Amino acid sequence: MPLLVNIPLTVAPLLVYNIIAYGLVGDFPGDPWVLPVMTVQLASAARWTMLLGDLMILSGLVFLFVEIVKATRVGSASVLDHILSALVFVIYLIEFLIVPSAASSVFFLLLVISLVDLIAGFTVTIHGARRDVAFGPNGPRLGRSLSNPSRNSFQFF
Repeated sequence: MPLLVNIPLTVAPLLVYNIIAYGLVGDFPGDPWVLPVMTVQLASAARWTMLLGDLMILSGLVFLFVEIVKATRVGSASVLDHILSALVFVIYLIEFLIVPSAASSVFFLLLVISLVDLIAGFTVTIHGARRDVAFGPNGPRLGRSLSNPSRNSFQFF
């Protein structure tokens, strides 16, 4: 079960994209990413239509948010998270460059979401690690945290 927590959620839009692009759920006439998912009549009497591509990007953004929240965890599992996020980004990049059905703006935006996940994960982890280190007037010195002695982190003070 703990390994499932480390799997990047940004792989879900990649899998769904490939399932739809390769017609594993049925053939779509033309470009499947412009198919309407729902249409809503707004108070201004205008009609707003959500397309399948819009829904894919929205799901990628929701998964990105969850991944950024996951990046705030500390421990050795975060290293595996970073490795798997990098692997997912590389898969997105290779597929975008090589596979003809991945040459769409929807896939490109999912690729960018995966890149933001990778960079944000490293940034949040590094920023969180820097909070456990304090620098004092006499220069950095490794020692136990004086503000919270029960913590297992070390500080420079």
